[in-house]
Amino acid sequence: KLQDGPFAGYPRVLELAWAYVAHTDSLFSALVLQKFVQAYQTVQSLTIGELWAIAITLRIVMIENMRRLSTQIVAAQDVRLQADRLVDLALMGDAGWRALADTLWAGFTDTTAADVFCAQIAKRMRGADPSETPLLAWLQDRLERADLSVDHGVIAAQTRQGASNITMRNLVTSMRLMSEVDWADFFEAVSLIDARLTAAFSFDAMDFPTRNDYRTAIEVLARGAKCAEMAVTEAALDMAANGDPGAALIGADRPILERRLGFQVPVRLALGRFVRNGGLGVYALAIALVSTGILAAALALSHAAGWGLAALAATGAGVALEAGMALVTLAITRSFAPKRLPGLELLSGIPPDLRVLVAVPVILTHQADLQAQIEQLEVHFLSSIGGAVSYALVSDGPDAASETTPQDAALLTLAQREIARLNACYPSPDGAIFWLLHRRRLWNPRQGVWMGWERKRGKLVELNRLLRGAKDTSFATETLPIRQDIRYVVTLDADTRLLRDSLRRLVGKMAHPLNHPQFDAACQRVVKGYGILQPRVAPSLPQAKDGSVYQRVFSGPGGIEPYAAASSDVYQDLFDEGSFTGKGIYEVDAFMRAMAGRVPDNAMLSHDLFEGVFARAGLASDIQLVEEFPARQDVDAARQHRWARGDWQLLPWIVGQRPSLGGCRLSGAGRWPTICAAVCLPPARC
Repeated sequence: KLQDGPFAGYPRVLELAWAYVAHTDSLFSALVLQKFVQAYQTVQSLTIGELWAIAITLRIVMIENMRRLSTQIVAAQDVRLQADRLVDLALMGDAGWRALADTLWAGFTDTTAADVFCAQIAKRMRGADPSETPLLAWLQDRLERADLSVDHGVIAAQTRQGASNITMRNLVTSMRLMSEVDWADFFEAVSLIDARLTAAFSFDAMDFPTRNDYRTAIEVLARGAKCAEMAVTEAALDMAANGDPGAALIGADRPILERRLGFQVPVRLALGRFVRNGGLGVYALAIALVSTGILAAALALSHAAGWGLAALAATGAGVALEAGMALVTLAITRSFAPKRLPGLELLSGIPPDLRVLVAVPVILTHQADLQAQIEQLEVHFLSSIGGAVSYALVSDGPDAASETTPQDAALLTLAQREIARLNACYPSPDGAIFWLLHRRRLWNPRQGVWMGWERKRGKLVELNRLLRGAKDTSFATETLPIRQDIRYVVTLDADTRLLRDSLRRLVGKMAHPLNHPQFDAACQRVVKGYGILQPRVAPSLPQAKDGSVYQRVFSGPGGIEPYAAASSDVYQDLFDEGSFTGKGIYEVDAFMRAMAGRVPDNAMLSHDLFEGVFARAGLASDIQLVEEFPARQDVDAARQHRWARGDWQLLPWIVGQRPSLGGCRLSGAGRWPTICAAVCLPPARC
């Protein structure tokens, strides 16, 4: 706030906006305002908060100026009405006009009202002879005493009215122009913090939410340390080994920077850190306490005793536990802001060093289904066009009694023809964009059928090996050669849809330095950063023509159960990890290293949560994919049954350890969602 001057006690950004409006006669220009603010900051820099406040403060000053002009217009109209009344009395020969004229003239406190009064009388008495019109003679006498004239009053009134018209026109135009400005771009053009960070490293290559998170951290640190924001920026840059101060501002090195600055941690922030540092223990304890309280309250209200009380406690424990988990989850989501993962913007498309493959695992059953998958693959391409991206159908044949079936050849021919058509429609100088990666069936003695090795898990395992040059996979030889420079794979289910720009944003988050996976060879797992990112998955809206009643009723489930609603932020916000449910992006090398030799054959069907633990999955809750919801209850029940079977297969890893784990058990944060999925399922799932 300003200490002196006409705006003493007000924020200095208000005087800044007022000066701009005064110098431009309320005519807004983004370029002029940008230069105006930059010129001001050559003397004294503005804070991040002040720069963001320029837009709303400018609107306030504009509206205040509009109010001032409106008041002047109303006051001038009142003076004109008084002048008209005086003229009417004089023309009717009423002797009281002189007393009224003297009273009105005496009441004018400034020349503005007198000029309007004079101009209105002159307008009404135009052409009259002053020697024969007492009112004009009276007016000339009063003006001569003030060393003025009728012409002067008329010109002054018209000049003020014209100036007010221009200013009001500028105000209306400016309010419209201001609503069209991207104030985020304006802010970054005038921010000295942004200029300093951009000069130090590739700050402008990050997406806007990430840049804003860096700036917010600088604001909070400067406020708590009672120092200038530029000083915080310089301290963070001094700690940055590679020029990027992200680790110091929003990452693991934040406590070190706080100690250097003498940052006083607010109570709310300290409480949040205590809960986060407590991890799973605090989370489980809160659920236990709330659940016990709910159960105790219910038992007290029931007035039961003896065996009836015991029976009620036994039957109500599960309900109380579910209610307690829901309430604790609600409290966490309301108390903690969602933890947004940083990312790069990649506005020019995905560069070659971040090449990504969009892989859709499918089973070739019918020509109609295959045709639909080919069309969906084309939609994926059109929603994510630009950059180093390839698209592949990773296909198996259905389980069969023999290695090949009569339908295989026709389906493969159709798939190859359609993939060739897509490559012809969308040619690329980089080579084929669309691929068909088909696996041959292998004999499975445990299942007693010919099938794709390890089903979907096997597809990803063999796909990763294929991308790194392996020649001994079950993929058909005609799929080779394939690109070896793919860094990321986006795996989607057959009914999953990519939204526009979601692919670019997923790659941008994986490529950010703070998210790079750091591997612990001893435990064979990613311990920092993320090998997998899981976007938010939402059910698609039922179509008016194709949607069923079942879809409309059940297609919007909520909660924290990972398969039903992967949009929950609880695990990410508390444990810095998400729950992988099979749809997301992973780094090929980190994924392969984390999963190498971990799972024996025919031992695991539900592999997603397991992979998310060891490759370390993060939840990108600000990126959304859309997935079809089952149209019928029997289809949904079959899917639930398949999930339940797979989740129960995770129990050996939860309660003990398999030899392939190399002595490292599941972490508590990884064990908890796995327990929820495998043990705490509703009866309908089991």
